[in-house]
Amino acid sequence: MNIKKALLFSLIAALIACYFIFDLGQFFSLAYLKEQQGAFDTLYTDKPTLVLGAFFAVYVAVTALSLPGAAIMTLAAGALFGFWVALVLVSFASSIGATLAFLASRFLFQDTVQERFGERLKKINQGVEKEGAFYLFTLRLVPAFPFFVINLVMGLTPIKTRTFYWVSQVGMLAGTAVYVNAGTQLGQLESLGGLLSPQLLGAFVLLGIFPWIAKGIMARLQARKIYKGWKKPKHFDRNLIVIGAGSAGLVSAYIAAMVKAKVTLVEKHRMGGDCLNTGCVPSKALIKSARVAYHDRQADKYGFDSIKSDFVFGKLMQRVHQVIDKIEPHDSVERYTDLGVDCRQGEARIVSPWTVEIRNGDQLETLTARSIIIASGARPFVPPIPGIEDMDILTSDNLWELQELPKRLLVLGGGPIGCELAQTFARLGSEVTQVEMLPRLMIREDEEASEIVTHSLRESGVQVLTGHKAVRFSHEDGEKVLFVENDDQETALPFDQVLVAVGRKANTDNLGLEDLQLPTAPNGTIQTNDLLQSRYPNIYACGDVAGPYQFTHTASHQAWYASVNALFGFLKSFKVDYRVIPWCTFTDPEVARVGINEQEAIEQGIEHDVTRYGIDDLDRAIADSAAEGYVKVITAKDTDKILGVTIVGQHAGELIAEYVLAMKHGLGLNKILGTIHIYPTMAEANKFAAGEWKKARKPEGLLRWVEKLHAWRR
Repeated sequence: MNIKKALLFSLIAALIACYFIFDLGQFFSLAYLKEQQGAFDTLYTDKPTLVLGAFFAVYVAVTALSLPGAAIMTLAAGALFGFWVALVLVSFASSIGATLAFLASRFLFQDTVQERFGERLKKINQGVEKEGAFYLFTLRLVPAFPFFVINLVMGLTPIKTRTFYWVSQVGMLAGTAVYVNAGTQLGQLESLGGLLSPQLLGAFVLLGIFPWIAKGIMARLQARKIYKGWKKPKHFDRNLIVIGAGSAGLVSAYIAAMVKAKVTLVEKHRMGGDCLNTGCVPSKALIKSARVAYHDRQADKYGFDSIKSDFVFGKLMQRVHQVIDKIEPHDSVERYTDLGVDCRQGEARIVSPWTVEIRNGDQLETLTARSIIIASGARPFVPPIPGIEDMDILTSDNLWELQELPKRLLVLGGGPIGCELAQTFARLGSEVTQVEMLPRLMIREDEEASEIVTHSLRESGVQVLTGHKAVRFSHEDGEKVLFVENDDQETALPFDQVLVAVGRKANTDNLGLEDLQLPTAPNGTIQTNDLLQSRYPNIYACGDVAGPYQFTHTASHQAWYASVNALFGFLKSFKVDYRVIPWCTFTDPEVARVGINEQEAIEQGIEHDVTRYGIDDLDRAIADSAAEGYVKVITAKDTDKILGVTIVGQHAGELIAEYVLAMKHGLGLNKILGTIHIYPTMAEANKFAAGEWKKARKPEGLLRWVEKLHAWRR
């Protein structure tokens, strides 16, 4: 605490101490007020300005110091000055005093509280920033909530001072009027309890819930304004129409069918979306083949003189498609039709908030639904680099049609997809050059994880060029060339084929969003609220088209909220929960993460501890010749509460699940340490990481006494 804070704290403490030491509370009792009413009346008649000024100053001081007595002073004001003068005087004095208490609390304690509990208070802070005036107004209307507590607590939040003042001024007016009016009838009051009868408290409670009722009315009025110009059908063909049959759409339709809603699922390409056909499934199948092929360069690592891994690239791609075909029935029209979903092939366009046109060739069908879910996914983003349109580029969409291994493959992008595929094609024998504009690969992960992946890619044969900006594509002497810029120097990179993996863009084209004026973010995703509602409350979005996480498992997670809110939101709605979102990059070694990492904890100013366990010490990893990587756990300062985990190593995507479960259900490292893990397994790394945390906090003083105890017993 700095000098200014210390001085203010000491002054406030001294004034409060004086109040109790000198028993000033005796002057703020109903009995004293009734006894001295005549004397106060005489003084006010003789010197009205002095009495008004002194009363105002004392009221402000009592309220600012959060002392008991404000209620008695409000009664006194009514008795002395009459209703209207007292109402104005007390209204301003109480609001100014409350604001001073608010400012003192903010000055003395806000920084400390936010630094220590900032992560826990994140949701509260966001709620106060968005609707702080509404919450404060509600509390001010109900005198059952101690006003001095509200003043002090609100000082710890990010609500603006001017907002706090005017809301307090308006919100406390009703309660002030009741007390002032009672003061005008002072002779009839026997105790303060007479003010707060059950009937009066009930009236205040009704006043308190009035803003919530008003909020509901305003929401309906706002909805009427949004829907103005659109004619709502009297009856609907469906309860729900889902656009897109990827992960988000399939789960949405599945949930709707399970709760017996009438649901139509529309897909213009293939069921299963990107994940099944062009994303997760084919990429993991090819990654596995590449790891097997790479064993021939690791023969001595496993005790072999040589390992032969001859292959025909076309057969590897044939296996990829066989894997897709084997999984495809899980997402097929037949399966979902059997579940009760009406599956339609065609291109969907929303023509009104309740109406969807489905075009399949020359056929056009129109369906209405009470709610619509947009789950149209995303596609690879192609950056506007000069000359790229002449390069016949590869993306994660069309890559799987390759039948010949590219001799020289240029990979543009250093994110998860770029790293996975660069390593895969290098291990299969392509000469791979990976270009990333940023200073390092996988910029969202810890620098240590990035370094391990970069080293592994280079070992696999990838030429990694970070800090290189793609300037232009060109044809030079019959070759395809990318010119890159680094430190103001331009370099030409010849290649045979280029794979663009610089991100993804939401699929919103031809959906009719422009006609409905549905706003989108700069990356093309549809803007939604915490309920996944778009501008129209009955139109929802989930999955890659909504963001903020473009993962298959997050799309499924969002789909539950979107479908349940769409079908049952009129009874109960649910805010989507992003607190525990895991992900994994399937390079070798894998990089898996949940929660924050070390660099994010530092950037966000979160007090934390870092615990690291090196997998090179793990028996199973040593036995598998996979002794590389680490488990890094970020915990709240001086506690075992897990804020985030990064795992780099073999099977990191599986190992992270234990921490996801722990974070989801509030289990700390002590619980993981107390859980039996099979020996020898990679999962022991999680327990050993918890052990490292515990070892760093062993009670040295107590152990010295225990050592002496053992010595005495010997």
